[in-house]
Amino acid sequence: MDIFSKIAAGEIPSYKCAEDEHFYAFLDINPVKEGHTLVIPRREVDYIFDMEDDELAAFQLFAKKVATAIKKAFPCRKVAQVVLGLEVPHAHIHLIPMNSEQDVDFRGEKLKLTEDEFKSIAEKIRTAFETL
Repeated sequence: MDIFSKIAAGEIPSYKCAEDEHFYAFLDINPVKEGHTLVIPRREVDYIFDMEDDELAAFQLFAKKVATAIKKAFPCRKVAQVVLGLEVPHAHIHLIPMNSEQDVDFRGEKLKLTEDEFKSIAEKIRTAFETL
């Protein structure tokens, strides 16, 4: 079981933003912006384009709902969707609130948030998600 599967299963703590039986969304612990969220399938699959068509479509629809919640919780021009990362062999989407393209710079300095800040951000997104 990879680290993201352990997070989705509750074996490793996370700042949960949303979930259903197939997908799980939680805050990135090295965020580039407040509200930076990872969305994963519960099923272990390394490469997003190895997902079955119906699963990939459902993944995108779930991510869209999470993005809507992020935009509601953290008003911004758009929510960026970025698919990258080779460190964890588990498909995932980064959702990042953005007002400019500089807001999605993974090479820049990451935010240093306290546990209380992480909890507050996750709660805002979770509350927004539950009202959709």
